[in-house]
Amino acid sequence: MWLVTAEQMQSLDRRTIQEAHVPGITLMERAGQGVVEHLISAWGSPKGHTILIVCGKGNNGGDGFVVARLLHKKGAKVHTILLSSPKELSPDAKTMYRRLTQLAPSSRLHIQPSSEKLQSLLEGGHVIVDAMLGTGLTSTVREPYLSAIELINLSSGKVAAIDIPSGLDSNNGTVLGSAVNADLTVTFGYPKVGLYLGTAIDRVGQVHVVDIGIPTQFASDLSPRIQLLTQDRVRQMIPARPPTAHKGTFGHAGLLAGSPGKTGAAAMAGLSALRIGTGLVTIACPHTVSPVLEAKLLEVMTDPMPDSPQHQLGMDSFSALRSFMQNKSALGVGPGLGVSEDTTALLIKLLPQSDIPCLLDADALNGLAGHPEVFSATRVPPILTPHPGEMARLMGEGYSANTINQDRLTVATRFAQEHRAIVVLKGARTIVAEPGGQIAICPTGNPGMASAGMGDVLTGMITGLLAQGVASWDAAQVGVYVHGLAGDLAAARLGYAGLIASDVISAIPQALQTILETASGDNTLPSL
Repeated sequence: MWLVTAEQMQSLDRRTIQEAHVPGITLMERAGQGVVEHLISAWGSPKGHTILIVCGKGNNGGDGFVVARLLHKKGAKVHTILLSSPKELSPDAKTMYRRLTQLAPSSRLHIQPSSEKLQSLLEGGHVIVDAMLGTGLTSTVREPYLSAIELINLSSGKVAAIDIPSGLDSNNGTVLGSAVNADLTVTFGYPKVGLYLGTAIDRVGQVHVVDIGIPTQFASDLSPRIQLLTQDRVRQMIPARPPTAHKGTFGHAGLLAGSPGKTGAAAMAGLSALRIGTGLVTIACPHTVSPVLEAKLLEVMTDPMPDSPQHQLGMDSFSALRSFMQNKSALGVGPGLGVSEDTTALLIKLLPQSDIPCLLDADALNGLAGHPEVFSATRVPPILTPHPGEMARLMGEGYSANTINQDRLTVATRFAQEHRAIVVLKGARTIVAEPGGQIAICPTGNPGMASAGMGDVLTGMITGLLAQGVASWDAAQVGVYVHGLAGDLAAARLGYAGLIASDVISAIPQALQTILETASGDNTLPSL
């Protein structure tokens, strides 16, 4: 599913009206109907409940008037609040306002109420619908919308936003002074990229997409480059398992991982590679820690390597690792590897000589942060899976985890293009970027996954997909989506607090099964 900017969505609306000859008010009716359907799906029948629709003067307000009229017909006690004069309404919004006034009692239409009156109305609402500003906002929120947003956020009712919570920049997710905190966002046509970036992630709630009849060719003509990962898309990239398969059918993943005190990272990566469907997994580890890993693992093999003086993999392991890679389908490097000059020297020499797909994570990225030329020197573009702190080290002086998070999309895209690598920038709404400029944003995952070892699980999963012959760009996308979905399934059973990496590993098979069995057409997008 493509993600679009506000400008692209305006173009799609305009072409649909002018070239597909769909009137704007028809699009507005479809949008309002979609909102009502999702309100009922989320919170039940509106009959007898007090619902407040807070409307602005633009087409977002027009959508709100449609919602108010349809809910009124369903027996809800609807109060419609217009924050501007009716004379200021856009043409289509004015049409929908007239239709509403012909049906709704005048006592439930509130034109430019005072702050005290608005507060009193909001206090009695079971559900509040934000139809104020929509996707066109580009400057700081001003009155009367600023006060309305603050009062909505103080209310106790459930909050649904139409298209995007008012106050959010639909292109980058930043808060323009103040923004509505929604429990549910219903967006139209195509989801807006800002719904999945920055602080918007904490404000949009559950996101649903309503098809309002925009021709798909119009979207293709825009040549969009940002994709929202969906179950339908991921399903197509998961390797098939034919009845005649054997363990050799699904590849042999090699992991360079482990050092004293960090064998857990290596073990979790190895087990995750198996759980994603890999036929064979072997961990190349320092000889010192091999007995510890063998005690932790049953199905994963180990291949002890000569130790460095720090009991890590170093240049003394170079020849043995060259032999190790010869029968492997893919290579994952980094979990618990440790950082030292000797280990970094090994990677600088070893990686450009490998002709199998590889993934670099954790200590591999930390060690190579000062040597980014290694990434473009590899024969197959590597997959890099940094968290924001590791990304900051890769970017160099002047960057921090905070600055990375302020513009994750640009940072991931630029680094991927400059260093001929696929970048998986982890975090809330993980971003996957490839050298050609294509970007995918992952909607799965939850705050319970903010704990140790989750990155090691992802490393094993993506490496395992590479070993099964999945192309690097596809493997990165499938890996992050299944990883997040496994976390969501585990959290649904256990809750967020106390969720650990091994819970996610256990849920990987269920996540795969969920994707393979779910019917197409699901447009419900998970949120934090």
